[in-house]
Amino acid sequence: MDSIIFDLDGTIWDSRQTIVRAWNQVLTQYDEVNKEVTEDDLKRVMGLQEDEISEILFPELSKEKRKEIMVACGKQENAVLAEKGGELYDGVEEILQHLSEKYKLFIVSNCQDGYIESFYAFHQVEKYFIDFENPGRTGLSKGENIKLVMERNQLESPIYVGDTAGDQKASEVAGIPFAYASYGFGTVEKYDYKLERFADLKRFL
Repeated sequence: MDSIIFDLDGTIWDSRQTIVRAWNQVLTQYDEVNKEVTEDDLKRVMGLQEDEISEILFPELSKEKRKEIMVACGKQENAVLAEKGGELYDGVEEILQHLSEKYKLFIVSNCQDGYIESFYAFHQVEKYFIDFENPGRTGLSKGENIKLVMERNQLESPIYVGDTAGDQKASEVAGIPFAYASYGFGTVEKYDYKLERFADLKRFL
């Protein structure tokens, strides 16, 4: 193993509380939306791409209106996350520091452009990562984005760490082992490694 590629939500941090605040600020501006989103709503859709999330949360709206709302929510989300941050799981920075001394570290997340940058901006952990990717920049699936990071950084034997079945499938697409962050948001039956907490990554040190 020469590198570790991480999912973000449910793997490194839980940003739902901040995101809910940001989204509900935006939703008040739309007469078509008569509800607030909750942390449980976000848990159901974490790890999905933007169009899938909007279809689940706002099925009554047109595709065009869902897109408009998601773009607005994404912009507000990025701004609030850069200012307020999210909740890092226990030991994240210490373990990232130690891992980065032995392995190349990366992030591939199903998020909008600017989201990972907001994570970096507040929590000041960019120094531990070499590269990142997301569909907001590329329009590609998570599996294809993992392969893109592998290719441009010439990785030979990475693993992917994530918390959902979608993460496991993305690992299969990329042809690399999958470490299941079982403390996160999803339920996964098939994996190569299982992490009960972020600190379990110490086994790779």
